[in-house]
Amino acid sequence: MRVSISNYRGCLIGGGVADAKAYGVRAKSKDLISDNTQMTVFTVDGLIWADDRAIRHGVYAYIPCLFYSYQKWYYTQTGNLADKAYDFILKGEILDWEELFARRGTGESSMAALAGSISNKYGTLRNRVNTSKGCGSVMRVAPIGLYFWKNEEMAFRIGMESGALTHGHIDAILSAGYYAAFVANIIRGLTLTEAATSALAQLRLHKGHEATSTLIEKAIALASGGKPAMKAMEAIGAGYTADEAAALAIFVCLRYRDDFDGAVLAATTFGGNTDSIAPIAGGALGACYGLDIIPPKWIKKLELADLLSHGADLLFERVDMEE
Repeated sequence: MRVSISNYRGCLIGGGVADAKAYGVRAKSKDLISDNTQMTVFTVDGLIWADDRAIRHGVYAYIPCLFYSYQKWYYTQTGNLADKAYDFILKGEILDWEELFARRGTGESSMAALAGSISNKYGTLRNRVNTSKGCGSVMRVAPIGLYFWKNEEMAFRIGMESGALTHGHIDAILSAGYYAAFVANIIRGLTLTEAATSALAQLRLHKGHEATSTLIEKAIALASGGKPAMKAMEAIGAGYTADEAAALAIFVCLRYRDDFDGAVLAATTFGGNTDSIAPIAGGALGACYGLDIIPPKWIKKLELADLLSHGADLLFERVDMEE
């Protein structure tokens, strides 16, 4: 597979479209995005910020930059800063998009963790910010896979550290790493099954992987089996925890593969946490097949489709697509 800018746009817009379909709110002829896509946008912002700093200073600081970008998101949702010393974040083009200031089903774990992260102290792999295993750690990390597409291990690592900023349970942290690595593997040219299996092998290298790896393995097996989709998804879980949401999204991707419409329909009609399963699956399928897999009418109706496309372009410009 030859990766192009279409794969990057497909990832972010595919996630946004699926998110909007699951969120199910329309205004002024637009399908509105939820906090899932909002935080994905701020992940892009953090990565680009880190890249810019590296160009100027020669030092990469991905996690601090992601933390401060998530603090920007916290500001858009509350109108306040968690710490007055963070006032330097109140600049940059991302804050010019007034739609990002809308409250859209804000995740309690992320909000509480960011509110409590003062004096530059935030959640890390060693110093856990809470015990949350919610799916908010996973749904925002697709851009990390796009950025670190050449290095599965690095994508996994930064995905984990990104998740740890707001979620302290090992399942939430590992699930974030797994999904980032899955997206990176897709961009590297692996098939969906190969990408899922390779990221699973990476997952198993980490202490405490058992619960998450068991669910992912189950999802991969069920995807190729004959059990009806809804029954198979019920066997995996409801999707409110990070490991279940990641596993369900993997199942949807593998079961529906190049059928974006079918994947979104399955994710949004499932009785569990459709709001997170859909964008996770939609982003991966968009990364795999590119923008053309997404119905144009859905893109036209998507809120902030232009911003998502712009973010994808920025990421694509920063990575070397030559092997």
